[in-house]
Amino acid sequence: MASHGIIVWLIIGAVAGWLAGLLVKGGGFGVIVDIIVGIVGAFIGGWLAGVLGINLGGGLLSSIATATLGAVILLFILRLFKRA
Repeated sequence: MASHGIIVWLIIGAVAGWLAGLLVKGGGFGVIVDIIVGIVGAFIGGWLAGVLGINLGGGLLSSIATATLGAVILLFILRLFKRA
């Protein structure tokens, strides 16, 4: 049953990374990196929402929204370093 959780994380990460790649200009880094950015973005978005006291609710859509927000922030940071 634990493998289902990992699969859901990967799906949420993939969707969030893909959405973040669409939202942030400059093109994506590729499918694998977008998935990794989405997963790391989920942690960033969850942490940031907790710090700011924002609760988007439970469920798949709120998880994707939180992960996408974190992934967008991460992509902005990565692109700043890529330009430097």
